[in-house]
Amino acid sequence: MSKAPDTVASMALEDLTRLIDEQLLDDAAVLLAEQPYHVIGDELGRLDDVPLAVAFRLLKKDTGIEVFEELDAFDQQRLLESLRDEPFQELVEAMDPDDRARMLQEAPAKVVKRVLAGLSPAERAMTATLLGYPRGSVGRVMTPEVLAVPAWSTAAEALHVIRQKGRQAESLYTMAAVDSQRHLLGVVELSAIVVADPDTLIKDILDPDAVIAKATDSAEEASRLMRETNAHNMLVVDSEERLVGLLSIDDAIEVIEEADTEDTALQAGSTPWAGHYMAVGVLRLARYRALWLSLLLVAATLTVSVTQAFEATLMQVAQLALFIPMLIGAGGNAGAQAATASVRAQAIGELRFSDLPRVVWRELRVGLLLGGMLAVLGLAVGTLFVGPGIALVVALSLVLICAWAATIGGAMPLLARRVGIDPAVVSAPLVTTLVDATGLVIYFLIAKLVLGV
Repeated sequence: MSKAPDTVASMALEDLTRLIDEQLLDDAAVLLAEQPYHVIGDELGRLDDVPLAVAFRLLKKDTGIEVFEELDAFDQQRLLESLRDEPFQELVEAMDPDDRARMLQEAPAKVVKRVLAGLSPAERAMTATLLGYPRGSVGRVMTPEVLAVPAWSTAAEALHVIRQKGRQAESLYTMAAVDSQRHLLGVVELSAIVVADPDTLIKDILDPDAVIAKATDSAEEASRLMRETNAHNMLVVDSEERLVGLLSIDDAIEVIEEADTEDTALQAGSTPWAGHYMAVGVLRLARYRALWLSLLLVAATLTVSVTQAFEATLMQVAQLALFIPMLIGAGGNAGAQAATASVRAQAIGELRFSDLPRVVWRELRVGLLLGGMLAVLGLAVGTLFVGPGIALVVALSLVLICAWAATIGGAMPLLARRVGIDPAVVSAPLVTTLVDATGLVIYFLIAKLVLGV
């Protein structure tokens, strides 16, 4: 079976670090020249600062510009710190305005000032405009380089505009039909212009109902809307419906990837990091994870407090302690499953806050079903090891704990978004910690009722 080209390229580039370390730079340059841009970008992101700078200098100028745009903003900044002023300015000047703005939004103020000062007036104006929009908005990731034609012009005139200005535009496939004040009247696809008679007016072939975005809208929500509507591009307007830019599919994919990466980190109880995982230092990774682990450790003291409160019950029936890990694990897993499903459904637009009652009812039933299945196993195991009394306590506890955990897991992300908190923050780790404590309360209360202790 033959391997995919990217796999073969990645395997070949595993030798890149060795060639650089051994000062075999000519061989390294040949190796890099044989690979596509996105593969080179991924491999450079894996390197430490010094090998990264050395490898990048081995690239031809045109290749270097393409590869530089393949790097994420963090790795771009790492690379630029090692370059002198001349190659620095050439790289930044050649970047698309939206890629340049994405790189600079995390950079120190002095770096931003230096970059803007070195740009041509036109590039400086476009970049400053994008940086003026709120962080996380469509305006920060859109490109201002969009083709626009008057709605009363003809298809032949629109094709002339494409020939004149097409090289500077982000996309040739989506054009904006505007009035004299640049208000967006509709979207015109290149295919519609090409097949139309030359004298056909643009206003007669535009789509007035095409999905558009406001520059201040959430970039993540707009990107996911593009995915849902299968749009290749989305035009962007300001508060007065004037055309200001275009959100392209490649930028939308990057936004979704960044959002999903952040959610994954938060769901795992870690602060999101920037840059390639293989290039992130051990100390940095530990720092990103330490805060959440500390907070979760503090929250876990609730479990200790609950156990201490029911110490007398445990002393009378010591065998109850045998099943605490099993109950905590079952409840935590059930809650984490529900929370993960809820976070994902919100991310792709399947859930709104108005769905909260339905989510609660749905997850409650799911939890009862799961708890019932686990209760059968718990009853059998408990009867075998400690007798029917405690086995019944374990079985009833599993039913209630799973129902409670699934309900909390499904509802908490919705409640979090309602109050302005990222739903991923309150997902698996926090839900698990909460369910651990409350699950023990349920367990001990059922024990007191069933066993009379």
